[in-house]
Amino acid sequence: MAVEVKRDGAVAVVTVARPEVLNALNTATNAELLSVVGAISSDPGVRAVVLTGAGEKAFVAGADIAEFRDMSPEDARHASALGAEAFAAIGEAPQPWIAAVNGFALGGGCELALACDIRLAAEGARFGQPEVNLGITPGWGGTQRLPREVGSGWAAYLCLSGRMIDAAEAARIGLVQAVFPAARLMDEALKLAGELAAKPPLAVRSIKLQVRRALDVDIASGHEIERGLFALTFASADRGEAMDAFLQKRKPRGYEGR
Repeated sequence: MAVEVKRDGAVAVVTVARPEVLNALNTATNAELLSVVGAISSDPGVRAVVLTGAGEKAFVAGADIAEFRDMSPEDARHASALGAEAFAAIGEAPQPWIAAVNGFALGGGCELALACDIRLAAEGARFGQPEVNLGITPGWGGTQRLPREVGSGWAAYLCLSGRMIDAAEAARIGLVQAVFPAARLMDEALKLAGELAAKPPLAVRSIKLQVRRALDVDIASGHEIERGLFALTFASADRGEAMDAFLQKRKPRGYEGR
């Protein structure tokens, strides 16, 4: 299996496991990732996900260029569509996805990290969109998600130059939310995932949807979406338990997911 899944209670850990090629993404791996995301999305027992890469060198070092080398334009369009579908499925999943970037996140790897809701990085991680050096453009969302996360100037800089930046710079420009020593990265990612998994599930799902939609609609439409989902949470049994726990100064007794 090129994509491995392990469960830790309500947290799923998804690992791209092709360390012999620095976890490079090919067609088969993207198809497997799409299947995994679909299965997790339909599992109400999973309430948060951590995504990482096998080994110590790479999160995902990019696309499998050996596969790309002889693709026709039509083949390339299909490959782009499949990767885009798999990455978009992460955004559409009800659970928050946390990228634990443990090494190189280049090209498709940077795009995969961008597809996640939150990105944490090891101090030695490196990010970049080097496709221009191969005579191609990013094909799995790099030119679209990157400007939304870091602004058009930084997106142009990274995509046009093909340069890499380190984890500290990635944090400074907002590409990642936190940086940790490599030995602590997974512990910190699992800690955060556990915190998110313990929160009222309907509220978590609704917040993820609202934040995602904010990037694609005008602010008035966004406010309307927010008002609707805000009201919906008031019909939730979890809302009652959460508010009772707050008022009674105790921990919640558990959530039903509705």
